[in-house]
Amino acid sequence: MSNQRWVVKIGSALLTNDGQGLDVSAISTWVEQIVQLKKQGIEVILVSSGAIAEGIKRLSWTARPKNIHQLQAAAAVGQMGLIQTYESLFAKHNIHTAQVLLTHDNLANAQQSNNVSATLSALLELNTVPIVNENDTVATEEIKFGDNDTLAALVANLVGATQLVILTDQGGVYDADPRQNSKAELIDKIYVDDEKLERVAGRTGGSLGSGGMYTKVLAARTASHSNTNTVIASGRQPDVLIKLGAGEHVGTLIHC
Repeated sequence: MSNQRWVVKIGSALLTNDGQGLDVSAISTWVEQIVQLKKQGIEVILVSSGAIAEGIKRLSWTARPKNIHQLQAAAAVGQMGLIQTYESLFAKHNIHTAQVLLTHDNLANAQQSNNVSATLSALLELNTVPIVNENDTVATEEIKFGDNDTLAALVANLVGATQLVILTDQGGVYDADPRQNSKAELIDKIYVDDEKLERVAGRTGGSLGSGGMYTKVLAARTASHSNTNTVIASGRQPDVLIKLGAGEHVGTLIHC
């Protein structure tokens, strides 16, 4: 095992350019950055949203459906495009990817979670990049109430990650909502148990994803259970992962 093991989560708005279908050029930049991290000896597990949004695009639907089975169908269709994209982009660098679909039940059950942990470790030893997503076709509550921020934090707990990186379309955690307050300032560093953190993290997100900044803060709290620090940063910032790998400060660092 290398001395660093990261869980990197990329949200739907980033991956699909706000719902226009998978943004392959943007995804390729994150893939290239992950390749660079691996060359530095940092193991990476990627938690990727985007399946439902991509499925909606592939099915030519004009809006995200509310019916749970339509959402599950969209996820199943979109997951194909998501994995095809990652597989082809990483293959250019001679790196294999592995699809790992999980439900929260898998991680709540001790026997299953031990098996998932062992499998992820085996995949990392084989120099692959595991790509984790929720198994939306069977996990009903997760689609309605859950989000991949929570899943990423639970995976970080599971594999003893040194860092959880949540890439979003915001610059990080602000002291006010930057979309409504032009004077909002980015919080550089904050401790996970700081009461201010919950106050500034709004509960609302975009229409594409199911989680806003609030779920990211909760994810940071969950990640802290395995002494994992969390960075919330903009995925649109050039070389964001490479900068973090070099020890630069980007976005908001949430300390344990």
